[in-house]
Amino acid sequence: MFYQLYELNHAFMAPFRATADAMNLAWRNPLNPWSHTVVGRSFSAGFEVFERVTRRYGKPAFGLPTTRIGDESVTVEEEIVWRKPFCDLIHFKRHLPAGAEKGPRILIVAPMSGHYATLLRGTVEALLPSADLYITDWIDARMVPVTEGDFDLDDYIDYVIDILHHLGPDTHVVAVCQPSVPVLAAVAVMEGEGDVCAPSSMTLMGGPIDTRINPTAVNQLAQDKPLEWFRDNVIMQVPWPQPGFMRQVYPGFLQLSGFMSMNLDRHMIAHKDFYMHLVKNDGDSAEKHRDFYDEYLAVMDLTAEFYLQTVETVFIKHSLPKGEMMHRNKRVDTTAIRNVALLTVEGENDDISGLGQTKAAQTICTNIPDDMRMHYMQPDVGHYGVFNGSRFRREIAPRIVEFARTHGKKAKITTPVKRVIKGGKAL
Repeated sequence: MFYQLYELNHAFMAPFRATADAMNLAWRNPLNPWSHTVVGRSFSAGFEVFERVTRRYGKPAFGLPTTRIGDESVTVEEEIVWRKPFCDLIHFKRHLPAGAEKGPRILIVAPMSGHYATLLRGTVEALLPSADLYITDWIDARMVPVTEGDFDLDDYIDYVIDILHHLGPDTHVVAVCQPSVPVLAAVAVMEGEGDVCAPSSMTLMGGPIDTRINPTAVNQLAQDKPLEWFRDNVIMQVPWPQPGFMRQVYPGFLQLSGFMSMNLDRHMIAHKDFYMHLVKNDGDSAEKHRDFYDEYLAVMDLTAEFYLQTVETVFIKHSLPKGEMMHRNKRVDTTAIRNVALLTVEGENDDISGLGQTKAAQTICTNIPDDMRMHYMQPDVGHYGVFNGSRFRREIAPRIVEFARTHGKKAKITTPVKRVIKGGKAL
């Protein structure tokens, strides 16, 4: 009943949020003489902070209408080019000037770990000038009716393979954090089958390939608890009237609570500073806070079967690095990867995927030639800095693009065999 209580609490707070929002508007209205005083701004700031900490944050927009190619600004159009019940594939179509190079075709596989794909807005923005970009936009599980079937880790791998079939040969795949494991597994499956649509290169960033290496607090929790504990304590049913009513999920608000509790003092200080910025009329600093938390606090539910299978496979049994991971009752053989170049990227201060966990992919993919592999560790960044921020834009993004350019292959004219997926299952 915890999810239902959460929903009831949100509904109960609705009139208080509305009142706080109205009072905030009244106190900061320029026609109100108090709005120009410290007292007026203090009241307005207090009401805004209350409204924001009790709000449910919806899915943000990417909001990237343009990008710069050289000295020219070009229009960017988002288009959904592939769609399944649990995922849309978004293409950032650039209206290139005449004669401009398209750049490598890059598929970004966003994490399905509680946040929306828009968490990678900075990743997309940094790569967009140099590449033809696609990104997986995973659907909030509570918005998917139970009639669409289940969705587990095997289905995730099938989705990645199906997307690579849709995009065709000479695609480069970039997996950010959680999808590093299913992407590596998908590439191994494709290489094992001699699939011509296997990507030319894969880049794994801050991913939990082998969580036995430098385990973090997140990894330790999974080690300390049996799988039954997670099934009994964090799996809940979607309440009415959501479209996914009765679907078993791992709620996004639980994931968010866990992450925030790891750095609770930092978030409390951030909100205190936000209040002071509003009082001091420091609009730029306040807007940066809004932008960050509008994204950070927007969360989505995961299907129970995907969450539990991931916890067991990745964090409890360490199946992939042990060579024991199964996909559709067939062992995932990473030694089958021979023709796909591998780039692994880590952050020195990553507190989610510890240093060395992603680099482990280099060890288990033994048959990739030395001239087709590369590892990069970015100093002085944590988990978020691996895929966002100034160091990502300056140091990591150019390496990803250059790696893709170096290992790109001329696309072969081939019609791949399509995989049929119905209700989240491969047939």
